[in-house]
Amino acid sequence: MNRFLSSAINRIDAKGRVSVPAVFRAVLAQRDIQELYCIQDFVFPAISIGGPDLLERYERQISAEDPFAREGNEMSLLVHGGGVFMKLDAEGRLMVTDFIRDFTGITAEVCFVGRSDHFQLWQPQAFHEAQVAAREARRLRGLNAS
Repeated sequence: MNRFLSSAINRIDAKGRVSVPAVFRAVLAQRDIQELYCIQDFVFPAISIGGPDLLERYERQISAEDPFAREGNEMSLLVHGGGVFMKLDAEGRLMVTDFIRDFTGITAEVCFVGRSDHFQLWQPQAFHEAQVAAREARRLRGLNAS
């Protein structure tokens, strides 16, 4: 498996750390990702996490824009100003920092959500509500999950 799939909820420990699900750690290991690029999602109250390739993908998009135009500047503001690098500890835990808490509303539990080439951190109820809303929007457009 080389994609981040599914979702899981883990509790934050007394020191402010959360264990990344084993299946997600396995994908990180398979992709040899040591340093995690974390960015505030552009749409949802979630933190997107991937390897350096996630940052590079955004930077390719920025470089395609006119560097003096508003769009390129806004994208850089979000990608560079709204992103940080983090590492897992030796036990596969991630520190749930203010950067994460303030943007997502996460308090005691983290919902890990696979997004194919990266994963996200969500407040569990917010993820549930976003998933319900997405399913309903697709239903109203006459689309289904297949």
